[in-house]
Formats: sequence, C-alpha cells, structure tokens
Amino acid sequence: MKLFTKTRFKLGMDCQTKLYYSEKDEYVDISSTDPFLEALANGGYQVGELAKCDYPKGVEVETHDIHKAYKQTQDLLTRESVEIFEAALVHEGLAARVDVLIKRERVITLLEVKSKSYDAGTTRFMTLKSGALTSKWAPYLYDIGFQHHIASCLFPDFRIESFLVLVDKQAICTIDGLNSKFKVLNHAGAGGKVTIKKNLKPGEFVGNLLTQVSVEQPLRHLFSIEKFGGASFVDHINYLALINQSANRTQGKVGKRCHKCQFYPKVINNGQKSGFAECWKHEFGLDKATLKEPTVLDLWNFKSADKLIEQGKILFKDLTEDDISPVSAKKPGLSNSQRHWLQVTKVKDHDTSPYLDTLGLKIEMDTWTFPLHFIDFETCAVALPFTKGRHPYEGIAFQFSHHTVDEKGIVTHAGEFLNVKPGDFPNYEFVAELQRQLTKDSGTIFRYSAHENTYLNTIHNQLEDDTSIDAHKKRWMMNFIKSITHSTKKSPQSWRGERDMVDLWELVKRYYYDPHTNGSTSIKAILPAIINSSTFIKEKYTLPIYGAMGGIISRNFKEHIWVKEEEGEMLDPYKQLPTLFQDISAHDAQLLFDDTELSNGGAALTAYAKLQFTEMSDYEREALSQGLLKYCELDTLAMVMIYEAWREWCN
Repeated sequence: MKLFTKTRFKLGMDCQTKLYYSEKDEYVDISSTDPFLEALANGGYQVGELAKCDYPKGVEVETHDIHKAYKQTQDLLTRESVEIFEAALVHEGLAARVDVLIKRERVITLLEVKSKSYDAGTTRFMTLKSGALTSKWAPYLYDIGFQHHIASCLFPDFRIESFLVLVDKQAICTIDGLNSKFKVLNHAGAGGKVTIKKNLKPGEFVGNLLTQVSVEQPLRHLFSIEKFGGASFVDHINYLALINQSANRTQGKVGKRCHKCQFYPKVINNGQKSGFAECWKHEFGLDKATLKEPTVLDLWNFKSADKLIEQGKILFKDLTEDDISPVSAKKPGLSNSQRHWLQVTKVKDHDTSPYLDTLGLKIEMDTWTFPLHFIDFETCAVALPFTKGRHPYEGIAFQFSHHTVDEKGIVTHAGEFLNVKPGDFPNYEFVAELQRQLTKDSGTIFRYSAHENTYLNTIHNQLEDDTSIDAHKKRWMMNFIKSITHSTKKSPQSWRGERDMVDLWELVKRYYYDPHTNGSTSIKAILPAIINSSTFIKEKYTLPIYGAMGGIISRNFKEHIWVKEEEGEMLDPYKQLPTLFQDISAHDAQLLFDDTELSNGGAALTAYAKLQFTEMSDYEREALSQGLLKYCELDTLAMVMIYEAWREWCN
C-alpha cells in the first residue's frame, strides 16, 4: 500500500489536484526542491534543534525509511517513559513523522515545532466572532490534527495531547551569539539531507525562546465542527488518502489562488505540461493558446478575481469597464481600479506604449530638493537572536546602497554599508553610517515601497528600549530616524519627518504603467520596462560609462554596460549579475531572484543567512559579500534609471 504521508496530506489540503500532478514528472513544478535553501530561508531547522535542547535524554529516529522508522519508534515506546525525536506513526496507510513525541504513563504528547512567531497577548488560533479556525493558523492546525488522528488510532488506551511549539516573540535571549551556535550543514549527495551542528556547551543556554501552546480547543473544533465539502476532517483525510492511493486526477477548486500554484509555470519546454493549464481547460474549456492571453489573474492586486472567475469572465478581452468599476483616486494619479482598467484597455487595444502622467509627475518633481538620494535596504528577521537581551524575530538591517543625482544630472554611487559578521547585531552601526551619508545636505530621499520606513521605525523602537547605549548617541540616532521617516500604525508615537522619504513605488503606481510589466510594480519588472521604452536610458547606459574613469562613480563595477541586447531583446540588468550561489540549480536561483516562497526577501536574505549560519572559507565569504554589494547597488541604480527616464519624458 502506498502511504499517505503528512507531506502528501498537506499538499492535498492545499489542492487535491496537486496530488496527481506532483507524481508525474512531466508536470513542471516551480517550487524549490532544495532543503538547504529552505533551511537557510526560514530557520525551521534551527528552531527544531533548539526545541530538542529541552529534552537532553531524547532519542532521535534518524532513518528516512518510514517503515524502519516506525519499527524503531514502536521499540522505543515499549519503555515506561521516553522522549522521541522524529517519531514515526503509521496506521492503515496514513503516516507522519512527529517532531517530538513524549510518553509518560498513559499519556502521549505530540509536539509540532514551527519557526512561526507567537505572542500570547495577540495570537488567536480561532476567530472571536465565529469560533472558526483563522486562515493564518489553519494549515498548522491541520498538520498537528493529522498527527493527532493517527496517534489516536494507534494508541486508543492513551490520552493524546497535542501542542504547537512556537517562537515566543516576548522572550529574551540570555546569551550572545545564540543564532550562530546552530550551524546549518548541507550534506551534498545525501538526498538533500540537512543537519544542524550545535555548538552549545553543556548548560550554556539558560531559558527558553520557545513556548508550548495547547491546541486542544482548536482541534476539538476541527474534529467535531469544521467541514470540508460537507465532510468531517477525518472523512476528508480518508478521502484524500483514497485519491493518493488511486493516482487518479480529481479536480480541485480553481480561482485566484491558482496564480500562486507551484504547477503554474511561465515557460514550458517540449515534453513538459502545465497543471494550471489542464485545470483551467477542464473547468472553462480554455486551450493552451488561449491561456497564453492575459487573464484576470494578471491584474495586479485585484481583489475581485474570484468573483469574475465564477461568472466565467477570465480573459481581458471578455471584461467590460463595469467589471472593473474604476473610481478616481483620493490623491493625484491613478487609483488601483483605474490602473486595472488601464491594464485591460492596453491589451484590448493592442497598445504596448507606456503610460505616464507627465503633468502629475512634474508637479511632484517640482517639490524635490537636489541632490536626490536613492536608498535601498537589505534586512531579515531571524527566529534565534544574535545577541543577549534581544527578542526573537527582531528586525536586522545588514546592508544598504546609496546613489545620488545632482541638479546637473550627475549620477554617483555615493555610499554603501554591509555587515555580515556572524553574530553581530548591525542595526546601530547601520543607522550611524546612513546618518553620516544622508546629512551632508538636505536633498530629497527616495525609497522603493514601505520597507525602509518600516525598518527604520523598528530600529527606533529598538533604540528606545535599549538601556545599554550612551543616552546622547541614542537620542541623536532616534532624532535622525524621525527626520527621514514617518511613524507607522504600530508606533506608540506619531511623527512625520521634515525629510520624510519619498516612496518611488507609490509614484510608479500612481503615475506610470508599462504593458511590458504585465501589471507588476516590482522594481525587477519596472527596470527592464524602462530600459525597453526610454531612448535616453538606452543611449546612456549602452556605453561603458558605469564605473569608468570620468564616468559614473561606482563602488563595485568597472566600465560596466547595463543596456545590452540579446537575440533582439534588451537583456535584463539583474540577469547580468553573477549568481550568489554556485551550488544550487538555475531553477532555485531564479526563485530567489524573483523573491518568491523561498525567502520573504529573496537572494540577499538567503545569502546573508548563509554567511551567518554555515561554515565557509574566507574566500567564499568574501565572494558572497561582493555579490551582495553588487545586487544592492543595482537596486538603487534601478531607482536612478526610473527617475532619469521620467525626467526626460516630463521635459
């Protein structure tokens, strides 16, 4: 009998059709298959190892063979009391590995460890109004519920208690360098095996950053009230197990969520298939050629996609203005709905020309003060703190890049910052260097999206709570942060600085649209579109002036040509950069570049994690650091190019 594992169960809960596609090699799966990258990206392995520290007598079931693991688990359970890591549960075709299983007298406790943050004051597994499972936590509760069900069947004479072990955001780290004491080891050629090397001395770590949260109440709701197409949770498990066993294709519900499906490839080679195309052909009779046309899934940040899909309005050519209902914005420029309708009409009219509200943008530009400053941050939030006294998932700002443009149009890579020293908390050094570079004049400062403002707010809060630094230095840094930011909704204070940064992303959304972006507002989509449309940018950056004597000052490039043509098309500047990772597939490298599910931050965050949490030579460390500097420099240069193109068009 083919086992229905927890991994397969989670896939089926997401969409039952995925159970079919995932076992057929011909269907393109765009999700990552590299456990090492995921270990770096989400910190789950490190949190799992920290959880084991509470059970020094725990026994690990190391074999990957589920049948051997089950036998070893059963042997261990003959003991009167035992703590088992990676215990295997198998019952009537259902199988799961439990992070920690504890046997005490007639009680079996299941611990599912997650690298997800928990705040006892605000976290809710169930909604207060209806009592249903919250969408944010439901997948985790299904996961532990699946294990709870198998354990209940295997041990009918035991009381089964289940807990989620989560990262306590309010906890305080008691030692320096805790995160760096859990090194991620990649065992090449060992089936993707990833392990953690603990460098903790006996008794070194006192206290706990993790908390055990009982899921008794939400599981009671899940097993007795929650319905899945009219079926109970247990019946739905058995239904998915039958699908898994039969290997037959069953159609799941299609909708807006399909846009993020792992079986929705943008490029298909000969002999390959798209699961997305088959689903939509099955539901709507759309062939592969038709599905290459823009659909409602391509509308950026469009919340009514499911409503239109239910009405059978899939393609742009089928949409009317009433379907979008564009309304005017409350401030100058396009509203989201006007932008949606502009995207649709450009396709319907076969118009590939960019749209720019030159009048509105010119009014904005007239308020700016030279020299203009363009900044970009690289950040992360790690589960295990770097230093004593810090909380889990505190924001870490480890890198920035800074370009300037003066009134004559002279572009300069004016500065940068990078601190990747393992175990360092770089935030205050980061702010001090940013202050040094930005306070030489009163020029307008630009960011791209809210990220930079949010992180500076985070550092402001960290400074406010920190009693270990000089009061004068602390006040000086906090005042600087306030001068270039505005307070967020979570801030206990309210302010708006006299040099509050201008969000270039907001200007893109309000004043600019290029059909080549396919609706995306990501800078990685905007830059190639700008290069394709702007004669000025093409002519300027086709020349080797970047990093050249007498040309544009650069800190990481020499006589670089950014605008290149390849097979009749402009080459994306980001694709000219060397890969940050030599030991991963091109597929996974692209996932990191696209900032998708691997990272919540993409290549830079994962590279930083690799520098922090793996063992590497000084040569490798230097090469990866240089790569980070180049990536971040291009991000601020991209902002400069957007500005330059707009300035020429407006003039």
